Amino acid sequence: MLPEEKKSALRTVYSFCRKTDDIVDDNKFSKEVKYENLLNWKNELQNAFNGGSKIDLLNSLNVVVEKFKIPYEPFFDLIKGMELDLKKNRYLNFDELLQYCYYVASTVGLICIEILKYKFEETKEYAKNLGIALQLTNILRDIKKDISDERIYIPVEDLIRFNYTEQDLIQNKFNDSFIALMKFQVSRNKTYYEKAEKFLNNEDKKRLYMAMIIQKTYFKILGKIEKINYNIFNKKVKVSKLRRIFIAFSLYLRYGLLH
Repeated sequence: MLPEEKKSALRTVYSFCRKTDDIVDDNKFSKEVKYENLLNWKNELQNAFNGGSKIDLLNSLNVVVEKFKIPYEPFFDLIKGMELDLKKNRYLNFDELLQYCYYVASTVGLICIEILKYKFEETKEYAKNLGIALQLTNILRDIKKDISDERIYIPVEDLIRFNYTEQDLIQNKFNDSFIALMKFQVSRNKTYYEKAEKFLNNEDKKRLYMAMIIQKTYFKILGKIEKINYNIFNKKVKVSKLRRIFIAFSLYLRYGLLH
């Protein structure tokens, strides 16, 4: 089990990520006010790193950063990702989407591995690729919800390639073109889980047990999307609590973490 100081540090990081996300998703405010709030948040983060913010959470975060020697860059990159959600609601190509996924998800992994500790430098590549994989899965799972928020993350070039229009997506049109589009998305998504796995040494698997639970759980979501023949418009995809427990227990046994 994790020592309490690491649990506490992860809780603080989670609170920071949640608050950053909430600033962008708070529908009580206009986009302009959200920009202003996010800028103030970024400035206060810099103040915390410089020695003192008026926001207690950010001061607590700075204690964690100093204790675990976490680089500053991933925190500011995460905020860049939130800024993208305010600036754009369409992605022309996969390279643009990759950059977004790095900002909003890989950054979190890079922060957390500093707390969990790792031995091998390539574990950073594991965190980067896993973050991308997880965010791509989020995007596929939440297509319907994102449409209601006027956001489309599926790249425009992919829609064109599979002869499926933006209007088709907005209307939740389920047809052969959509199935082909989704097969391609799921297949590409899986390659990032595979890339991540290649960078994780067995010794670091024991240290990053929590990340592996998330990895296995999210990978199961792709299987569920395939099982319903990609019709995410009519059925919400999730992994049951029992399945999550099974994944956790099987990883414990596999990597000898019960002692």
